[in-house]
Amino acid sequence: MSAAWRRLQQESAVLVTVVASQGSVPRGPGTPMLVFAQGESGTIGGGHLEFQALAHARQMLSGHAVPRHLRQVLGPSLGQCCGGVVELSFEQVSAADVPRLRTQLVPPRTPLALFGGGHVGKALVHTLAPLPFAVRWVDSRDEIFPSDVPEDVACEHSNPVHAAVADLDAGSRVLVMSFSHAEDLDIVIACLKRQREQGDLPFVGLIGSHTKWATFRHRLEDRGFSAEEIAHITCPIGVPGITGKEPEVIAVAVAAQLLQTL
Repeated sequence: MSAAWRRLQQESAVLVTVVASQGSVPRGPGTPMLVFAQGESGTIGGGHLEFQALAHARQMLSGHAVPRHLRQVLGPSLGQCCGGVVELSFEQVSAADVPRLRTQLVPPRTPLALFGGGHVGKALVHTLAPLPFAVRWVDSRDEIFPSDVPEDVACEHSNPVHAAVADLDAGSRVLVMSFSHAEDLDIVIACLKRQREQGDLPFVGLIGSHTKWATFRHRLEDRGFSAEEIAHITCPIGVPGITGKEPEVIAVAVAAQLLQTL
C-alpha cells in the first residue's frame, strides 16, 4: 500500500470496504480497496461486482450524490454465479486520513527472517513482499542487497551472520540459504539453540538437496541435538511436486509452503 499512501497525499480517493457478506463471496468482511480517479489499489474480488463498485466510487469522486452503502447480490444480474451477498461502504478520503488508514487497513504481518542474498533470496524477497510477512533480509556480505529491494523489506548486514538469530522477533519464520554451507550450518545451529531455549521459531527451512540435508543431520547429531530437535528443520524447502530449479520457481514453492504455516 505504500504507493497508495503517497498518491493519497496528492489526490483524493474513495475507500471501498466489504462491511458484511453472506454465502459464497470473492472477499470477506474488512476487505478494502482504494479507488482513485484513474486506477485503484487493492481488490474486493474482481468481476462485475468490482466493476460496479469502481464506477460508483468514481461517481462519488466526481461530486455526485450517491449512496454510501450498496448491497449486491452475486447472481445472474451481476454476471457472477457465487450466489452470495456483499455489502459495501464508500468513504471519500484524502491526505488527512492517511494516519488513520495506515492503522485501519494494513493487516498484521508475520515476521520472517531470510538469510542469504543470492539468486533465490532475491527472487523470494520479491515474491514475499506483497504477502502477509514482515521480511528481514540478512547477509554477511557487504553490498549484496540490490537497489530494487521492495519498500517494506528490512535489509541487515550481520557478521557473523548467525548472530542475527538471537534478536529475531518471536514467531519468526526462518529461511536459510546463505552463500556457504558453513554459514548455513551456523544459522541452523543458532536456530535450534534458540528453539531449545525459547521455542518461538515455528518454521525453520533450509534450502538444499536430500544429500545436503543428510550431511547436515549428521553434523547436528554430532553437536548434541536430538532427533526431535533436528526434525524441526524443513529441508528441502518448498511445497512438494514443484520440480523446477529456477529461482523464481523455487520462490513460489517456498512462499506457498510458508503460507501454509500461518
